[in-house]
Amino acid sequence: MTEVQFIEQDGHRAFAVVPIELWDRVKDLIEDLEDEALFAQAKANDDGHRIPAAVLDAELAGDHPVRAWRNHLRMTQDALAAGAGISKPYLSQIETRQRVGTTDVLSKIAGVLAIPIDHLIEQPANQTDKP
Repeated sequence: MTEVQFIEQDGHRAFAVVPIELWDRVKDLIEDLEDEALFAQAKANDDGHRIPAAVLDAELAGDHPVRAWRNHLRMTQDALAAGAGISKPYLSQIETRQRVGTTDVLSKIAGVLAIPIDHLIEQPANQTDKP
């Protein structure tokens, strides 16, 4: 039985009564469409960049993000400093949190590491992602 019954209210169709088998099929189709839409949205918003577990582990252990990424990429301080156009002591001070790198310097470091700059910027301990 696939006959749909309509209930009118004030002379207009207000409700539809459908057999449960039909409802189950329609409900499954709607859920599939919603899943596809969510996947398409996630895929469209994906920048394709992932943070490796080794980098996250190093940051959680207390390493500065610059050091965590540099070590993960097996890059020396000399190579990173030269590529970014800064001195090795300045890079060392950033990695040990004795100095905060400027946005320009962090941008150059991010370019050498081939990562987005936001992966190198530390959030203050009391700041959360919540608005």
